[in-house]
Amino acid sequence: MSTVHVVVPDSVDDPARPSGGNTYDRRVCSALVRRGWSVMGWPVAGAWPAAGAAARDGVAAVLAGLPDRALVVLDGLVACSIPEVLLPEARRLRLVVLVHLPLGVGAPEPRAGSASRDPRSAEGAVLSAARAVVVTSAWTRGWLRHAYGLTTDVVVAPPGVDPAPLSVASDSGGRLLCVGAVTPTKGQDVLVDALARLGDLDWSATCVGSTAVDPSFSRRVRRRADATGLGARVSVVGPRTGDSLAEAYASADLLVAPSRTETYGMVVTEALARAVPVAGSEVGGLPEALGRTGDGSAPGLLVPPGDAGTLAAALRGWLTDPELRAMLRGVARRRRAELPGWSSTAATLGTVLSEAAA
Repeated sequence: MSTVHVVVPDSVDDPARPSGGNTYDRRVCSALVRRGWSVMGWPVAGAWPAAGAAARDGVAAVLAGLPDRALVVLDGLVACSIPEVLLPEARRLRLVVLVHLPLGVGAPEPRAGSASRDPRSAEGAVLSAARAVVVTSAWTRGWLRHAYGLTTDVVVAPPGVDPAPLSVASDSGGRLLCVGAVTPTKGQDVLVDALARLGDLDWSATCVGSTAVDPSFSRRVRRRADATGLGARVSVVGPRTGDSLAEAYASADLLVAPSRTETYGMVVTEALARAVPVAGSEVGGLPEALGRTGDGSAPGLLVPPGDAGTLAAALRGWLTDPELRAMLRGVARRRRAELPGWSSTAATLGTVLSEAAA
């Protein structure tokens, strides 16, 4: 039996801070075990990627305790923020880095002579030293190769999704759902600004996600919703997991994903697993998650990121056009049948690990 050591943030099992990255890490580890791998988990404390000296020392101790040539998968939030720990171990250990969101996205390009703490220079150095890099979308692979000129093998292992019952659509299509930590990256402020232009229509919006990641932004979103006079129709309900999250999807007509940055967007495929169409930003890997059916039809509407006016127009079209809703629901049902499961993700990752271990 092959053994792989997996180093992840200690928030991986925290129900108060659910994230796509944490879900991915948990699910692929479980799926690898089912495929015959012995998975040794090493959750490491720290406010990753902005961890302090104690957190860096914790990772260093974990790696120092592993035998030579051990196969190690590291979540990119950890690995790419501590090149001073990873680079000295790169020759002794067989390192594979799993990148959910590149730390360099949105960061300025490094200047000549910049310090190693620069996000781009740190991340580029770590990924160049790894045996392999695993990403969740072709967009991320392209971004990393362009940003860092990587010659390291970069493999796309898209997230899987669990089969789920079909949602029961309402006649009006007015039950809107947004899932994700309440942060500027996820764009709930853009959604509120768009909804402020739709006060004449029948809708309700539920925002599911942690408000603890960026509390000040969460408060601004709530204040903005109240200032529009539509606050009673916009609910910010905090994180949901398990059955309560499934219930939120099951009672939704449309998932709204107004992200400013998105490397994939697992919430998109989780909605599509229930044949819930999506209105989302045309950014990063989100169009890949949305996908298209065999005839080229998309199960949703894509708009420019950060553009509340265009998002409002797309939502108005959804809410006022029964034929559009029926068409998108039909496409979502067809797309639902094509979604890969976690076994497919684990198969891809298992191949990467076998090659890295050779």
